[in-house]
Amino acid sequence: MDKDVAVVIGVGGMGLAIARRIGSGRRLVLADFNADTLDAAATVLRGEGHDVTTEVVDVSDAVSVRALAAAAAALGRLTHVAHTAGLSPTQAPADRILHVDLLGVAVVLEEFAPVIAPGGAGVVIASMAGHMAPGLLTADQEKQLATVPAAELLALAALDGVDNPGHAYSLAKRANVLRVQAAAGAWGARGGRINSISPGVISTPMGQQELEGESGTHMRALVDMSPTKRLGTPDDIAAAAVFLLDSQSAFITGTDLLVDGGVVATIRSLVPAS
Repeated sequence: MDKDVAVVIGVGGMGLAIARRIGSGRRLVLADFNADTLDAAATVLRGEGHDVTTEVVDVSDAVSVRALAAAAAALGRLTHVAHTAGLSPTQAPADRILHVDLLGVAVVLEEFAPVIAPGGAGVVIASMAGHMAPGLLTADQEKQLATVPAAELLALAALDGVDNPGHAYSLAKRANVLRVQAAAGAWGARGGRINSISPGVISTPMGQQELEGESGTHMRALVDMSPTKRLGTPDDIAAAAVFLLDSQSAFITGTDLLVDGGVVATIRSLVPAS
């Protein structure tokens, strides 16, 4: 019997958790830039009984992503796409963050829109950081970041002089939400849906790196003040992804779901009224 196909791009903590949730009974395509990391994840998931294919991909390269999309579509009905690949401010300089976190999402949205199966869905992992910088961009800049072709994205004036990794990360994650909104029409033309998730502080190796970095004390304070008063887990994000990828969310597309334990709500409640 032919199986539907699920693609997970980025096989870190969140990617693995999502793969476990959506891989059962489907052909599972894992994609990552790091071949060693990819092979290790595939070995674990195959050992758990999943039908796994691997593809090395550079999400900032349209040719590489196009080849991944074609390979996945050739395996069967492509019904699930989860894009989790990204770099944090403690992992890379601003230029690399813009290439992976900003351009990479735009390329994935463009290249997978033509191959998603009718009734299929995709989800992009953004970040609560995209909700925490009001006024970071003008309305015109947001429109450009949402709609210009991926090939022109890094040449936008809004990105001139962005050399701080934290600024680059917040800008990229805000743009992720905007581009998902804008991409809903193209995905819908195929009968597919696309949404984003904005995680809070999640207990993955990347999240722990952030907590140990310069902003760690501030981040922990926000978590402690939040309604849930805890770090998130990869399974928290996977549960949200499963919902958005499933037919039970068939009337939801072009939207962003904050999965942050209430951190952004806490911040907004502390901002004085103007």
